[in-house]
Amino acid sequence: MMLIRPATADDLPAIASIYAHHVLNGTGTFETTPPSLDEVTARHADVRAKGLPWLVAEQGGDVRGYAYCQWFKPRPAYRFSAEDSIYLHPDAAGQGLGRQLLSELVRQAEAAGVRKLIAVIGDSANAASIGLHRALGFTPVGTIAACGWKFGRWLDIVLMEKALGAGSTTPPEAA
Repeated sequence: MMLIRPATADDLPAIASIYAHHVLNGTGTFETTPPSLDEVTARHADVRAKGLPWLVAEQGGDVRGYAYCQWFKPRPAYRFSAEDSIYLHPDAAGQGLGRQLLSELVRQAEAAGVRKLIAVIGDSANAASIGLHRALGFTPVGTIAACGWKFGRWLDIVLMEKALGAGSTTPPEAA
């Protein structure tokens, strides 16, 4: 049985390992060197200190994937817009886990006061991530062509968005 729960310090080595695989083998992230466990720990602490969710999917005691959101940009006016990130263990792809993780992330981001969730998807050929976001109600807002260089080729990013809660129809509670 799959359990979606908040990530803990004990999960960070598995998270670092999953992410390292994607850094070294995929185009969903434009990082080219896997971050150290210390760096992943600092990133996790930063997200949690902001009151934003960082989740893991656990099955049989093993972390099979993770998802979190972080403020879209550091300036104060962006404080109601967050960018989502989701990565699965390579053996967990195609099992519906991404949908479970992203659905719960959307729910928790909204509860945290996020009004706009933004997907910045590495590689316009990343059909799995684009399809996942589309299935959960994200709409495309544009593509930035050839803005990243990885594995000897230019890569696009696809931008998608999803309004949460009242979206932009009302001022935020903590404006």
